[in-house]
Amino acid sequence: MKLEGAQEPFDIEIGEVVYAVFPEEDGTYLIFKDGQEYVKIMKDTETTWLKLNPETELPMFGMDEEVNLLGEEINTFLGGTDKEDIT
Repeated sequence: MKLEGAQEPFDIEIGEVVYAVFPEEDGTYLIFKDGQEYVKIMKDTETTWLKLNPETELPMFGMDEEVNLLGEEINTFLGGTDKEDIT
C-alpha cells in the first residue's frame, strides 16, 4: 500500500546521470541533477509528464523527452509499470 505524500526521496539513473527525486504534494516531484535543483515535474497521463514553470509552477505543455524519461523511471521506482511489463 502506497501513501500519497508520504514518500521518501530516492535516486534514479538515466544513462550515466543520477537524479535525486524528492516527492512533493499533489503528485509533483522536485528533481536534482549534479547536486543542483534541476526541474519540477508532474504526471499528465500514464505516459506523459509535464515540466513545471520554475517561477509560477504552472505546467508547461510541450514534449520534453528527458522529463518523460524521468517520469518513466519514477513510475518504475514506485511500481507503477505493471501494464507495460509484458513478457
